[in-house]
Amino acid sequence: MAAVLQPRFSNYTAQAVISDDLADLSKIYADDIHMRIVQRTVSEQIGGFVRQLLQHPHDTNILQTITIGAFDFQQLLPQHAHLAGYREFCQDIENITALFSDLFDLPQVGLRLHTLDKAMCPKFHVDKVPCRLTCTYGGTGTEWLRDNDIDRSKLGLGANGLADTVSGLLKAHAPIQTVPTDALALLKGSGWEGNEQHGLVHRSPQLSPEAPRRLLLTLDFS
Repeated sequence: MAAVLQPRFSNYTAQAVISDDLADLSKIYADDIHMRIVQRTVSEQIGGFVRQLLQHPHDTNILQTITIGAFDFQQLLPQHAHLAGYREFCQDIENITALFSDLFDLPQVGLRLHTLDKAMCPKFHVDKVPCRLTCTYGGTGTEWLRDNDIDRSKLGLGANGLADTVSGLLKAHAPIQTVPTDALALLKGSGWEGNEQHGLVHRSPQLSPEAPRRLLLTLDFS
């Protein structure tokens, strides 16, 4: 059952929807939807592999254009192929990439997979893309804001260099939302036709001693 997060003010129409059904990702095409989150639980094999990867002293940073049907995902991280759960992890990435490709009819997909020990994009912003898929493995997920909880005039230069907490971007008592770990999130950006003024406002999370690193997968139109 999908939980629709309804805006409280009539002048905002964009909504975020959270469910546990992969089929709901296809509803990102609805005009009044700017985010779809599908919660899921990964297998113990995948979880174990991610924990080992996040403990590795060297960072993972892959940026590659994937041609669907022509890329061997089992060669995604060959230096870590000896770790338990490697095959299952690569298969999960392959499945997610195929899903994203099918959803938007893309022969190629831009894939990025990297470990992070600090906030890559610490200020709230909107991506200048049509739509992006994100999945945070084994760490704190992307933070985002409901459309009716923000003043978009305070994004970017409108913040006058002030931090998000004092710029006026967030309305009084507006809660900061977090995408669950391992969930698949589709974020419409300002490049989606008809969604130019309602791109999903989000940022990288500040990491904590309890979760000092995160493994982030992003998929983009290529």
